[in-house]
Amino acid sequence: MTVQQDQAMAPPLLDVQEVARRLGTEPRFVRRLIAERRIEYHKLGRHVRISEPALVAFIKAGRVEPVRRSRERAA
Repeated sequence: MTVQQDQAMAPPLLDVQEVARRLGTEPRFVRRLIAERRIEYHKLGRHVRISEPALVAFIKAGRVEPVRRSRERAA
């Protein structure tokens, strides 16, 4: 496999600022997620990057389903 094929198959990597922008938060929040290992990340030398699939998985993991209430409640 060539380097070009590897790059074509690899998911895009996002920096902390881009992840913060997509989440609508400050970069400090993303750095805290990384420090607490609450989100999957890649370490490239001293740089930290997060893949798009890891960001999507983090968002899905935080989803809370609505509670359905029974209409048969006693009055």
